[in-house]
Amino acid sequence: MAEKQTAGRDKLGKLAPQFAALNDDVLFGEVWAREEQLSARDRSMITIAALFSAGLYPQLKAHLELGKAHGIRKEEAVEIVTQLAFYCGWPKAWSTFPLIEEIWGEEEESK
Repeated sequence: MAEKQTAGRDKLGKLAPQFAALNDDVLFGEVWAREEQLSARDRSMITIAALFSAGLYPQLKAHLELGKAHGIRKEEAVEIVTQLAFYCGWPKAWSTFPLIEEIWGEEEESK
């Protein structure tokens, strides 16, 4: 079972408690937990693509980190961004590659 998500309550619990509860309990507690339907790794890839396309970099960074935790490798993250650059915008790719470098660092790429 996945670790219980508390980011909503941690970051927004006082300001927007209902939103925080929906984030932690419904989005992550119920939707993300449906791994029989779609793995957490696949959900991470989809979420990364959605956030990339919208240019939502703070959330994209958080989901790249989550994607890494779900098994997305550095070279896969680079490939996702390269693919999306043609559909969502070249400048978005330029803005995302430094996030990948920050998150995965100089990890040796596996082939």
